[in-house]
Amino acid sequence: MDLLLSLKVENPSCLWGRLTEMTEHYSSLWIKMNQFYGDVTLVKQKQKPTSLEKGQVYVVFWTVKNLWCRALVESTIMDSLSCQACCLLVDHGERIMVSSEQVYVALSSFLQLPAWVRKFRLARIKPTTMKISLYKEKAKLKPSASWNSSATLYLHNLLLASTQTEAALLEMESDSTPIELYLTIDNVKICVNDDLVGKMFAYYTRDSTGRSELCPVGRVPFMLSTNILAQDGCRSPKKQAAQTEQHFCEHTGRMAVSVFHVFFLMIYDIFVYLSNRLLEWLNPNPLNPNPDAVNDVSFLISEFILNKLWHKRFLFNHILSLKWLLVFFQMLLRNKFDTLSPAERYSWPMVARGCNTLIITPNADNPLSYLAPLLSHILLNSIFTSQTTYSGPIAVLLCSGWEKAQAVYDLLEEAKLSQSLCPVIVLLGVGKDEAKAVKIPKNCLLLVTTPFTLVRLLSCHCFLFLRLCHLVLDEADHLFELAPDEMETILKHFQRVTCNEENAFHPQQLVAIAKCWTSHMEGLISGHMSDPCIIITAPEEAALYGNVQQVIFMTPEVSKISVLLSVLDLNPDVGQKTVVVANSAQEVEDVFKAVNNKSAFCLKTHEGITHENDFVIEQWRKDIGPGTHVILVTTSACLRCLGIRDATCLVHFGFPTSPKQFGSRFFCMSENFRNLSQQDPRKVARSVMLISEGNARHVLGVERYLKRTNAPLPPELVSFAQEVHAIREHLKADRPLCNHLKRFGFCRNSSVCPDRHKFSSQLDQSELPASGLIEVVPLHIKSASVFYGHVIRKDDSSFKAMTTEMAAFYADRKPGASDLLLGGLYAVQQDQEFHRVKILSLNDRDDRLFFTVMVSFIDVGKEEEVKSHEILQLPDQFQSLPGQAVEIIFCGVKPADAEADWHPKVTRVIHHKIRGLQHQARAVLSLGNTVFVDSLVRVTKIPGTKTLINEYNVQSEILNTGMGVCNPEHVGLLKALCQDDLANGSIELGCTVR
Repeated sequence: MDLLLSLKVENPSCLWGRLTEMTEHYSSLWIKMNQFYGDVTLVKQKQKPTSLEKGQVYVVFWTVKNLWCRALVESTIMDSLSCQACCLLVDHGERIMVSSEQVYVALSSFLQLPAWVRKFRLARIKPTTMKISLYKEKAKLKPSASWNSSATLYLHNLLLASTQTEAALLEMESDSTPIELYLTIDNVKICVNDDLVGKMFAYYTRDSTGRSELCPVGRVPFMLSTNILAQDGCRSPKKQAAQTEQHFCEHTGRMAVSVFHVFFLMIYDIFVYLSNRLLEWLNPNPLNPNPDAVNDVSFLISEFILNKLWHKRFLFNHILSLKWLLVFFQMLLRNKFDTLSPAERYSWPMVARGCNTLIITPNADNPLSYLAPLLSHILLNSIFTSQTTYSGPIAVLLCSGWEKAQAVYDLLEEAKLSQSLCPVIVLLGVGKDEAKAVKIPKNCLLLVTTPFTLVRLLSCHCFLFLRLCHLVLDEADHLFELAPDEMETILKHFQRVTCNEENAFHPQQLVAIAKCWTSHMEGLISGHMSDPCIIITAPEEAALYGNVQQVIFMTPEVSKISVLLSVLDLNPDVGQKTVVVANSAQEVEDVFKAVNNKSAFCLKTHEGITHENDFVIEQWRKDIGPGTHVILVTTSACLRCLGIRDATCLVHFGFPTSPKQFGSRFFCMSENFRNLSQQDPRKVARSVMLISEGNARHVLGVERYLKRTNAPLPPELVSFAQEVHAIREHLKADRPLCNHLKRFGFCRNSSVCPDRHKFSSQLDQSELPASGLIEVVPLHIKSASVFYGHVIRKDDSSFKAMTTEMAAFYADRKPGASDLLLGGLYAVQQDQEFHRVKILSLNDRDDRLFFTVMVSFIDVGKEEEVKSHEILQLPDQFQSLPGQAVEIIFCGVKPADAEADWHPKVTRVIHHKIRGLQHQARAVLSLGNTVFVDSLVRVTKIPGTKTLINEYNVQSEILNTGMGVCNPEHVGLLKALCQDDLANGSIELGCTVR
């Protein structure tokens, strides 16, 4: 027996370990190597090899242990800039990647001892795997070419629990040495080889040739050797067969547990394999081939991710796995999903393993970024292990609005999941009994809905959501902004369900994906996510998450250095490290000179002195004590190259020229960010902004960002931002009036809206009636409250005469248009009628004979594409009359549930109700070619009498759908717009930001 010190377990056929012999010799070797290669007085360039040869042993520096180690070069990777070597540390059993510049020749005196770490394998056993037939509902063990991860995990746990490790070396081999491994656990010595067979993770091989066989009765090894657990000795074949049944009966309960345990772990292994293959297929290149590209840098907050993100290949035999893999490939290819973003590279393994995950990425609006791993986890795990006592969905996907919910549901339909998950989309209105009438199919496992609808379902059908184990928050920042109360109700229900003792051993997963970090997410992580994975790929959002304190100073450009000096605390109570970022090399020199004059310890680097970067980093990384303040002055480009992560303060002396640069600067403080996943108290990181008159183009973005930090804003900044906003609004004088403002009385976000939010006496001057009763005929229904049609006037004879003359003109001949000009007027025949059209855009025809053209029907109000050969020449006599289509906006109603647009269901109802019919309306305002009405009624006359009846009211029809609510402030906001403009000239609209 030789004592064995195990270092790493890859699987029972690959154990890295050391024999405890000659320990003192290897310790002495390491001391000598580190003394020699750590001597800075030696000229190391002479010790570098001229070329790296595969299979040769060199010396490299292992940064994890801060040791010089012997390394075997296994492979090299070369590109146009550098050469990387993949090395095996022969005395430690670890593989690392190092630059060829960091590889040194090993002296002959350091190569006398053989490699201390050896590769071992458990002798005379081979792995088994569980073959599951979902169609026959049977499971059986069979030989496998690779070890199941459950066997590896079991062996790893045995090694951790053992107090003594011994190994019997059977023979020495060049590849791996077969051993009988013995462990002492609780003063009981066991043979691991036999224990794995007893636990059905392995079977004994028949002979040395590798041929093997499993006994069909009881699934026990065909031939048993001496087992220290059973203490039986060798048995005759008859006695063995007789005892096989007894063995099977005694371990029926254990086998049932083992089958389920192995099955679940096998499913996990399958998806790890699928994920790796998917990652290789979608993104065969390195995760970050261009380190200078800010977009390719992922900011990982949670150490949990770094510890768990690993990849390993597993062989499997699972028909459904391949089926779903092909389905997802087709879905991704169909949607042109050709590569993975940084967030997806890290989040897919986490979501696929069932982890609680928060993802903040600019690509949060793409549901494909989480659907593939989520659906795979549900199909390969949760669908088999969820609570069967109750019915109802096991997963709910919440979207911020009906449009996004429909898009997600369409993706699920494309994936052809109806047979397995039966996904259902439910969108309810505000009607009293609407929720009670909803019937969710019993086989529905995935529900797509909105927070408002889900709360209504919970109030009536709470029993249908008692086995909910997956909750997905799509665009979580919008969900918490639009429905904070509803989200609180949903999360409380999810917490009650998952905390139930009956669901303790079932999958429980909460996934949230968003573009921005909000204060609600802190409560989401701390109150509803256990062991969360937090992935943030937007550095400026990571700074918000990290609770970086923002300090703002408004200063003239000429006074920035003096303000900077007043900000710096040169005698801090605790050690401080400050990075001052300038925009040019000259600014770096000026700031460095000023700080040096204050007798502060200051470092500098910029593009002109990059050769000093090594010295700067060496000084920066030194330990500091109380009263010490290290200050580094640099530029954004150099800061990214230095790799600083432990700064306590960041000063924006030169303001960043783009949001990307602004966010990337925060990386220098990432080690001092708050970490909610570990509840680890960190030092407070601080960001200081010096804003001058030269930063006018960035001030609005800065103001929006700072408002999210809850930092006190200087009055000068607020005033400055208002002035800049007013100037920007003035520059929009030629833009059309904001559509959302016209339709609902407010703009959702006027700071980023490209349209105008001020009344223009020229553009908004109107000849349409602004008050009183009018007669209108809606012809084109754009949405439930926006129509295009005609306002009936007494002098409409000219238009009627023109339509009659056009019909007569084209009855005899239909001259096609020879040349199509942008903005030109032509004619098109539709539904036996001839309409005047204006060409809006001409597509690139590429010398094609037939193509389509986007046109506007100027007398109807609709825009659509028509075929080029259908466009007719319009005589001049039909071009003099202006377009007759008028935009009619119905006031007083808006979509329910904070929706941005009307649901097609409402638009469809109104379209069939009012199109082409004359209605009586009451005008309240007119702007340009738009007339606003607050009532729209269909009035009909009873035949033979003078009696008029109101057939229906459009407002009532909209409210009856349950998808709309009253909006009494609409007209008041619109009238205030005009009154303010008349009183003060041209002033900004009172846009309500929701």
